[in-house]
Amino acid sequence: MESATRKEVLGSDAIREQMISEFNMSANQYIPIIKTLVALCPLLGLMGTVTGMIEVFDVMAVSGSGNARSMASGVSKATIPTMAGMVGALSGVFLVTILNQKVTSEADDLEESLGSD
Repeated sequence: MESATRKEVLGSDAIREQMISEFNMSANQYIPIIKTLVALCPLLGLMGTVTGMIEVFDVMAVSGSGNARSMASGVSKATIPTMAGMVGALSGVFLVTILNQKVTSEADDLEESLGSD
């Protein structure tokens, strides 16, 4: 009779662990994709800046002048994508941190509610 009770306890522990594992897998499923997109934000911003700078140099080559005022305006416009990429990346890092904390908190709550008796 003691053997049957022990098997039931082992079975319930396995079910508990399976439920916790499935929750963790489900909750963390899209975190790596979000992290990848966050890492791409500054690179996309930099690509916009490089494109803008190419346009500035193209205008300089066509007009044949190195007017500092016109260059400053173009450079100013070219740096906006970098700033946007950095804002996106910083916001994304903040979001990923909050998501990780929420997943950990929910997993802990689940473990506590399913606590082994």
